[in-house]
Amino acid sequence: MSATTSITEEDLDLAENPTAVPTPVVRPRVVVVMPALNAAQTLELTVGAIDRNVVDEIILVDDNSTDNTVELARRLNIRVIWHPHNVGYGGNQKTCYLDALQRDPDVVVMLHPDGQYDGTLIPNLIRPIVEGRADLVLGSRLAEPGQALAGGMPRYKYLANRLLTGVENVALGTKLSEMHTGYRAYSRDLLLKVPFLRNALDFSFDSELLMQAVHFGFRIAEIPVSTRYFAEASSISFRDSTKYGMKTIAIAGRYLLNRWGVVSCRKFDP
Repeated sequence: MSATTSITEEDLDLAENPTAVPTPVVRPRVVVVMPALNAAQTLELTVGAIDRNVVDEIILVDDNSTDNTVELARRLNIRVIWHPHNVGYGGNQKTCYLDALQRDPDVVVMLHPDGQYDGTLIPNLIRPIVEGRADLVLGSRLAEPGQALAGGMPRYKYLANRLLTGVENVALGTKLSEMHTGYRAYSRDLLLKVPFLRNALDFSFDSELLMQAVHFGFRIAEIPVSTRYFAEASSISFRDSTKYGMKTIAIAGRYLLNRWGVVSCRKFDP
């Protein structure tokens, strides 16, 4: 019985030029950022799931937690930045991306430190960017039917997520399964060109950044991810969820008015 082997282009090059040196594979520089608020109970679980052979650096930005998030993070061999005042989820992300960009990353991953998302999926999340197929990748909890509810997502949140995503898809001309995930990967180029510093300080920051990405013509992909809802995981309140939904619809309206040339919006200026 004879064995067969595949011949690569590199093998052919070496056969033609035996002295040639194979081109080394350059691994992308990946930085993970975690916008944190009272995440002490789930932080170690989240950090422990991250493959340090894939991720070069982890940055946690603490938004004036009242628990021991900062003390715990400092023991986990990650970079820690703390806010002396609470500035909100959007303000936290601004610090995350500004600090990450100083470290010359090829890809920046935003991962909530609340344990809801599986950190082992980072290689899958960054792959479309590394392969040059996307500039923004969303880890969608709704990509696979029934997965979000099976993971414990409250039904009202599931329905609200589907409704808001549907409204945004109509406004943006996209066909994404979810736009409200806390698991995202951005290319360096996107973060340098999208004016995220002009965005809101609260949870609507995410929606604004996504709409800016569409406005500036960046490519968006998504991968299915699982989710885990449990007592220790952080969760936005019903009141804040309602406020977030209203602001998301409002920014979608501003996006359309800006696109139609009716009312300009500085969030969509270069």
